[in-house]
Amino acid sequence: MSDHGGGGGTAEGTRRSKIYDYLEPTAPAEPAKSTPPPPPERVPDTTSERPATDQATVPHRRRRREAAALLGEFRRTAVLVPLSTDGDPLTGEFGGIRWIYAFSDEPSLARFAFARGEGARAWTYDRVLGARLLDVAIPAMPVPYGVALDVGTEGRGALFPPVMGIVPDAAALDADVDAGANDVNGSPRTGRS
Repeated sequence: MSDHGGGGGTAEGTRRSKIYDYLEPTAPAEPAKSTPPPPPERVPDTTSERPATDQATVPHRRRRREAAALLGEFRRTAVLVPLSTDGDPLTGEFGGIRWIYAFSDEPSLARFAFARGEGARAWTYDRVLGARLLDVAIPAMPVPYGVALDVGTEGRGALFPPVMGIVPDAAALDADVDAGANDVNGSPRTGRS
């Protein structure tokens, strides 16, 4: 495998993803006051009275934080983007969306190559900052694209679909849903049609 060079980009000047707007503040918990517990006969059992949404909210919030952390790490990391014979990023289609393949390291790319039955050929690739893929490459594509990270590596793969909070609003598929809404600057949002 060889590094094709070019297209590295830097993390400087990268805008903060809007996905951070959905995160809860992570302020440290206040210390508990030392008060004696009430007698056992006075403690009502409220577990069955608690709405189901409260019980489902905790795992949902945890998954959102984990997804935001994964996205942040991807944006800060240089990944390997394999190139086709004509020098374009190697892509695939799944679920009606085109995906640019990206890999965190050469062993992940090698597993992908062998899974495709193309392990014997030489693979060229570019090293690209994840943020550059999401903020520059995706909006430049003629149709909606996402990024598929570490395809073929069990337990490590991730998909970054073309939705608001991951790619710029102009490249997001769901931007037209909020077309009537305004962005943080008060300007109308626009999206792909």
